[in-house]
Amino acid sequence: MRFVSSALLLAAAVSAADKARPSLKDALYKNPKASVDARVADLLSRMTIEEKASQLLQGDIRNWMNETTGALNQTGLEWSTRYRGNSFYVGVPVPNEWLFEHIKKAQDYIQNQTYLGIPAFVQTEGIHGFLAHNATIFNSPIAHACSWNPALVEDMAVAIAKEARAVGVNQLFAPVADLGRELRHGRVEETYGEDGLLAGELALAYVKGAQSVSVSAMVKHFAAFGSTEQGLNTGPVHGGEREMRTTYLPPYKRAIIDGGAFSIMTAYHSYDGIPAVSDPHLLTDILRDEWRYKYFTMTDAGASDRLCKDFKMCAADPIDKTAVVQYILPAGGDVEMGGGSYSFQEIPALVSSGKIKEKLVDTAVSRVLKAKFELGLFETPFPGLPPDEANNVIHAAEHVALAQKLDEESIVLLENHNTLLPLRKDAAVAVIGPMAHGFMNYGDYVIVNSSTRGVTPLDGIKAVSQGKVTFAQGCERWSTSQAGFAQAIAAAEAADVAVVVVGTWSRDQNELWQGLNATTGEHVDVNSLDLVGAQEPLVRAVVATGKPTVVVFSSGKPITAPWISENAAALVQQFYPSEQGGAALASVLFGDINPSGKLAVSFPRYVGDLPVFYDHWNSGRGANPDAGMAYENGSLVFGHQYVLGDPRPLTGMP
Repeated sequence: MRFVSSALLLAAAVSAADKARPSLKDALYKNPKASVDARVADLLSRMTIEEKASQLLQGDIRNWMNETTGALNQTGLEWSTRYRGNSFYVGVPVPNEWLFEHIKKAQDYIQNQTYLGIPAFVQTEGIHGFLAHNATIFNSPIAHACSWNPALVEDMAVAIAKEARAVGVNQLFAPVADLGRELRHGRVEETYGEDGLLAGELALAYVKGAQSVSVSAMVKHFAAFGSTEQGLNTGPVHGGEREMRTTYLPPYKRAIIDGGAFSIMTAYHSYDGIPAVSDPHLLTDILRDEWRYKYFTMTDAGASDRLCKDFKMCAADPIDKTAVVQYILPAGGDVEMGGGSYSFQEIPALVSSGKIKEKLVDTAVSRVLKAKFELGLFETPFPGLPPDEANNVIHAAEHVALAQKLDEESIVLLENHNTLLPLRKDAAVAVIGPMAHGFMNYGDYVIVNSSTRGVTPLDGIKAVSQGKVTFAQGCERWSTSQAGFAQAIAAAEAADVAVVVVGTWSRDQNELWQGLNATTGEHVDVNSLDLVGAQEPLVRAVVATGKPTVVVFSSGKPITAPWISENAAALVQQFYPSEQGGAALASVLFGDINPSGKLAVSFPRYVGDLPVFYDHWNSGRGANPDAGMAYENGSLVFGHQYVLGDPRPLTGMP
């Protein structure tokens, strides 16, 4: 009660103070016909240091929405919009109607009850689908890259942005412009593969698509994330200026500068010993002075605290908030995301004491305001649709069809011995394996319980086949138990052909952070690329029946299984699928779709062969040009395409 009373007194005092400020009736910043730079300058001149600091801090919808009941906490809403006014995160597993209601209440409150009325960015995840219930789930970015089709990725981004915008979201934490060159890293699935040119074209396509419907993209994780030491999620990246500029920066520049992305997320790691979150060479010399980037950067969740806790640059218990601000803001970092100690809330006191110059704050705030004006937030702070109309946009039939098309174009035929594929539709098929049915093997960044909906491989094969289809799981994903092998062997022996689906798996956003077992995903880094548990023994047992066996890798990264490549009749790579993944797979297996996917990442034979990216230094392989390649002939490398028994040379993107 004391907190509520204090908050009400504060609100009353603020309201009285605002009424004493000059009228904004003719304020230039409210005129949509004025230039953006003039509007920014006018608004900035009217802001107090507290209002400026608020534009540099992220809030969270849970500050005012009870995620169990959906109830409104008015005090929390007033506090959040006053002190964390840059944005608020909404990627929580609640009904979409609640999101609509509470996003609208927040933007309405800002417009009608705050003096300046600066709308907030409304943020969530979106690398392969809007992070919300019943939103369309597309396949993972590593799969998008295998399509080599920027136009489809742009169409996907439009669909994701439309679904997000329908409930009032105006900013997506996507695309990922990191390169997947360290395969032990758990987040390979989030990347567009190992090549900077391909990754740049696809990241550009995503930015263009999302921002074409007035939803801001936030390109991440700037820069060189994804190639960390030992593949560890927040580990260091060792490299020099040449490697940074020739390998890592090009895809970011393509998305950020050529795409005009309104925001950038900085990264957790260090590059050449300097934390990316506070690297002046990266954030000012290159991004601002060379590239002339005009919009804002935001830290990743909790990344600012890492300066003290992990990089040991300041006291960590408690976090030295003054030091954090003094490291990040002068380096060119603009906005602090949540998940940490909210050091940027100390900005007013630091300016007052002379420890930070207000000019630095003004520069950061100007970048935020420029993005908000250019995105059109001041004219349309809440773009949401009434729930019945939003439901016609979210999971629209054309979005689901697009998900299947992108999935179909992403599937790569790795091997087709004796031209087994395509299968006859009247063949008796035994579908086997832990990834074949029972759950959807999506990548990370999907909403809770998503794995219970979608078309599994078994579903897809049953829908297309005109013959008898049987199913035997064979084994669990993680267990070494072979108790189910007998049933799987019997199913294979009774069929004309066996399709065995094995691979890696991730978790939805809630499960992943609970630490439930997984083999890929954020913070799930591994020291082996082999199949886990009894999966490879299951494949060997089925192959040993003598029945033609198609093995499907359903995974978020390459798998090291040379025996399977050499002994299975056919080998298909389907990186984490869309909700129509089983239908897409069946269309390829039965020849309705010619598998046009090309690898965007190379396959090692063993984890000890790493790194195996195709654009290694000419001097890096010594006298043996095939050393470190996937197989002795170097077949399963970047650009590999095998179309129904016909190896195709790499000819470039469509």
